[in-house]
This record gives sequence, C-alpha cells and structure tokens, in this order.
Amino acid sequence: MTTQLLERPATITVPDTEAARLIVPATEGTTVPTYRVGAPDIQCRYPVIVGTDQVIGRAYRWHRDWLVLTTAGERNLRRPPKGTPGTEMAAAHLAGQYAAGRIGAVPLDQVLAEAPTPLCGPVPLLHPRMPVNPRNIEGAQTAFAGLRAHHWRAVLTGFPGSDNHWYLSCELCPWEGPKFWSHLRGRNGAPPSARRHKGGCIGEDEVRRLIPAYQ
Repeated sequence: MTTQLLERPATITVPDTEAARLIVPATEGTTVPTYRVGAPDIQCRYPVIVGTDQVIGRAYRWHRDWLVLTTAGERNLRRPPKGTPGTEMAAAHLAGQYAAGRIGAVPLDQVLAEAPTPLCGPVPLLHPRMPVNPRNIEGAQTAFAGLRAHHWRAVLTGFPGSDNHWYLSCELCPWEGPKFWSHLRGRNGAPPSARRHKGGCIGEDEVRRLIPAYQ
C-alpha cells in the first residue's frame, strides 16, 4: 500500500475544542514544523508526518468526533469546526503538540510494520468499538449483504456503523481504502454511485453491466 503525502503549511492555528476558539498551538518562540498527512492505513488512521519519515501521531474518526493517537496516548478532539476537515484539525493539533514538546515521534517504517495485516477469511460481524446489541447486529447484517451485492470486501474489521470509516477492498479492481456505509447503500431505494471510488473503478458502464442492482 502506498502512502500519499500532502504538504501542509508551517504557520497554522488549531481549534481549541474545549473553549471553541482558535489558538496558536506553539509557545512563543517555538516554530510549528511543516507536516504532511499520509494515506490512511488499514485501521483508517491517517499518519501525520514531520521531517522525512517521523510520525507524530495518527488521526481517525469515530461517530463524527476525531481522535488522535500519540506517544502520550489517545485523545478525543471532538468535532471539527464547520467547514474544517477533521484530518486538518487533527494534524494541526498534533503539529502544535509536537512543537511544544508534549508528544514524541515514531519512524514511519515502524508504524507501518506494526499495522495489522488483512484477514484471509471473513471478518467479525461488528467493529470492536461497536456494542453487541440487536440493532447493531441487524445493521451489520444489512451492510454485509450490501457489500456482497456490490462487490466490496471488508478486510480487517466488522461493521463500524453507517458514518464511520470502514476500510474496504474493491472486488472489481485493485483499489482499497476507507468508505462510509452510508455512501454505499444508496439513497431512497436507488443504488449507490457507479463510479464507486476515486479513479472511477473499471468504468461506470462496466460496473452497471456486472452488478444486477443497476439493471
């Protein structure tokens, strides 16, 4: 799996999620480093990288909140301000914390080596964070039936809920990455977009030909 690195500005502000205002994360005289956001791993966690390959933390979404995992542990940053992507909020927070000396860095190679590998067989019905109850079980069964019908495969975890990232593999082409079940189930009885994912998969006409739901 390749990691796409995106440059971010060195001068930034970070939402103070507890006080609901913008603050400058670094103390006076401290320079916030330029950072990059990598492609999400199989756990749908985005690495935030400084320098050549130093990961200062990983950011991920759970029920609209964004959380970060660092050398200091896990922290919930809550929801980003309206119009601000969660990855941007989380990455800016991590850069500020790193500049202030509150968190450390780990080599990217180590982070990648410690990542879990895809499962060869079926995954569990529910994501580990999802409570086992009748409603979630029913939702998971519906979601997995939809994945089978539209040629998707869950490669690590079970159903995480409709609006949480779910790392999936496309069975029509080599693409894999995080998707939302709410985007894959279609709306008002209509099938989801035949484009499927970034890059367009195998072409919308071929997708419609292969999947009965479009016919």
